[in-house]
Amino acid sequence: MRNTAKATTLESKFPLLAVEHNCIISKDADITACFRVHLPELFTVASPEYDAIHSAWHKAIKTLPDYTVIHKQDWFIKESYTPDIAQDGLSFLAKSYQQHFNERPFLNHYCYLFLTKTTKERMRMQSNFSSLCKGVLIPKEIRDKETVRRFIEAVAQFERIMNDSGFVKLERLTEDDIIGTEDNQGLLELYFTLSREAGTAMQDIALGAEDMRIGNKRLCLHTLSDTDDLPNTVSVNTRYEKLSTDRSDCLLSFAAPVGLLLSCNHIYNQYLFLDNSDENLRKFEKSARNMHSLARYSRANQINKEWIEKYLNEAHSFGLSSIRAHFNVMAWSDDPNELKQLKNDTGSALALMECKPRHNTVDVATLYWAAMPGNAGDFPAEESFYTFIEPALCFFTEETNYQSSPSPFGMKMADRLTGKPIHLDISDLPMKKGIITNRNKFILGPSGSGKSFFTNHMVRQYYEQGAHVLLVDTGNSYQGLCELIKGKTKGEDGVYFTYTEDNPIAFNPFYTDDGVFDIEKRESIKTLILTLWKRDDEPPTRSEEVALSNAVSGYIERIKQSDEHPSFNGFYEYVRGDYKKVLTEKQVREKDFDLANFLNVLEPYYKGGEYDYLLNSEKQLDLLSKRFIVFEIDAIKDHKILFPIVTIIIMEVFINKMRRLKGVRKLILIEEAWKAIAKEGMAEYIKYLCAPVQVA
Repeated sequence: MRNTAKATTLESKFPLLAVEHNCIISKDADITACFRVHLPELFTVASPEYDAIHSAWHKAIKTLPDYTVIHKQDWFIKESYTPDIAQDGLSFLAKSYQQHFNERPFLNHYCYLFLTKTTKERMRMQSNFSSLCKGVLIPKEIRDKETVRRFIEAVAQFERIMNDSGFVKLERLTEDDIIGTEDNQGLLELYFTLSREAGTAMQDIALGAEDMRIGNKRLCLHTLSDTDDLPNTVSVNTRYEKLSTDRSDCLLSFAAPVGLLLSCNHIYNQYLFLDNSDENLRKFEKSARNMHSLARYSRANQINKEWIEKYLNEAHSFGLSSIRAHFNVMAWSDDPNELKQLKNDTGSALALMECKPRHNTVDVATLYWAAMPGNAGDFPAEESFYTFIEPALCFFTEETNYQSSPSPFGMKMADRLTGKPIHLDISDLPMKKGIITNRNKFILGPSGSGKSFFTNHMVRQYYEQGAHVLLVDTGNSYQGLCELIKGKTKGEDGVYFTYTEDNPIAFNPFYTDDGVFDIEKRESIKTLILTLWKRDDEPPTRSEEVALSNAVSGYIERIKQSDEHPSFNGFYEYVRGDYKKVLTEKQVREKDFDLANFLNVLEPYYKGGEYDYLLNSEKQLDLLSKRFIVFEIDAIKDHKILFPIVTIIIMEVFINKMRRLKGVRKLILIEEAWKAIAKEGMAEYIKYLCAPVQVA
């Protein structure tokens, strides 16, 4: 049976001639510079920043010559998350996390910008002059080389202005990005398949009056091509109600409903046509006079005349440039039954922008053809409306989906909208960008909101990346993680301190693995003994501080010169024996240092005393080399004797790590910090740690 369908080859209708010097040249001698656009992440932009982005676009566009088309094309493609479980050294929890999100669907965003220099005649062409309607395309010659040179210079200025804004980054596409290579598809091939999957073959394109199809993909197109379809007012940003409260606003760009919030495969095309503004205004002046002369025949003519004059007044009063604009949403689906739902979803998204959804069935093929990268000169002029640059830019999408941080250090979190895992650095990258001045974090939330769950997730990943983690826990939230680390390291790491009657907390403040007693270690020992000796409201005298310092130094020298096992018992016996002789030789008076009182107060911590276990641990444990330490203090947080001692031990451990472990990331986390802040000593220590100059 003979095929009677009107078919032709893509090659015979292809409107592009070549790609040279990273620019697309069409057969009608249009030149297009192509960029990949990097936008700010979703929910990270405040109102002043949206204004700055809007201003940057405006400044950049003003540098472009007349008869230039700005075509911003945003791709939103459904993809599935592919975990990378082949990495070396992944822990069981890390692999389980990755496998949990295997094939998680999410909407990925790709943004491109095409700047096309065309001619006055091409800018005014109607849809019946599209290259789709021509029998043979004969390439035209670029005659005015000076115009091309000025356009290239303007494009360079445009790129510089946008990159200098600090919010939007333009990356020039190369010839391989546009055309493709043997291994990778180019942008043109991606557009003709509407797929970003590797190895997707070119398919037949069916153009019909009511339907357009690319392979099995059926397209539906909604356009904003008439001022009657637009809202009464537009703004740079809009309030996102789901995450806003009565006291705070969560902002998105005005066009966000047809961007990432529209969860289907679609392309959002944004066009700005830079005609000669003065010529446009003269045409409107003439039209206004005609409307005035015809006003007596129809009231509509009088109303139109008033609208035209209002437009002219705005242009002349504020020096605005008259341009044309067009916006459309091109959605598609493989399932014919889903197409109706796509139409409803796209129409609803436009309605959220207070636009009138117009489902276009007549010009789908022409608009699809004009949206081809580099073919914006083929756009039908009747599908555009007159406006100014500033309001037209409000229809630009200004945010992208969450991106994984380029920093090697960080943790896995999930995309707020789709749940896709991303690599997030909340420590180093914000410091580098100047967003924060220190790495301190405050995790706040009501009971049951997941604070401990998140913290377990965070500290586990920090630990696996080489960080030293010290946790002050009140409620056994990290016992399971500590046991997991202890089992994995075969007892070499994962130290859990908690107080029970059968196994109370015990330390040995005089023990160090390497035998080094630096100034920080000595000070922490003196602070500990002062805490045992004096009450909070009883400060020591200068002579008492000197005597205590000499006692600690003398015992440390004794430890270094002998094989004696260091302990608090040894220190007590040294003070009672050898140091007493030293004081006698120096003739230290009792009122300057009451040795009997000192020994009497410290006796409960000596062998045979009530707390003799506390400072005489037999375990030769050096916490400096332990990378995961948990102090569970819930049972002793109200104990007048044990809590101050444990607090000092915690301080000593972390300060020792800070001073001696150079170039190693260190993290102290205080669970239920408000309980610790209630204690004066711990509150001062936290204040010290949170100083802006502190390096974690």
